[in-house]
Amino acid sequence: MDKTDERILSMLQSNARRSFTDLGHEIGLSANATAARVRRLEEEGVILGYTVVTGTDTPSRRGGLEVFIDVRLRPETDYDFFVGRVSSIGEIVEAIHMTGPSDYLLHAYARDTSALDHLLRSLKEDCGAAQTQTRIAMR
Repeated sequence: MDKTDERILSMLQSNARRSFTDLGHEIGLSANATAARVRRLEEEGVILGYTVVTGTDTPSRRGGLEVFIDVRLRPETDYDFFVGRVSSIGEIVEAIHMTGPSDYLLHAYARDTSALDHLLRSLKEDCGAAQTQTRIAMR
């Protein structure tokens, strides 16, 4: 990775939606050369993905509880099945595959304790979780 790659990363971190033409113009490369560099950074694992950050991703804006849920899957639950199911649950912000006693750590938001109870039941009944342990963020 050279200085040009570092500049591309910096510009993408501030605005990942910039076009290759715009990036290239600012760093002195063609759109094709810039695209090739970005693809190489993706292939090498320097760029892991792109995301959307909204103003609703904080507990104060969501008006509820921010929770972290350790999940141990049932032995027969397929990891891809679990990830597919939890990715469709709007309250879950992130699912991280873990080592240790839990298989996944979920970062989620729940409107209130009743909604949290519903989420936990859904993880067990619909997603293949055998056991959950929940922590609520205080601040």
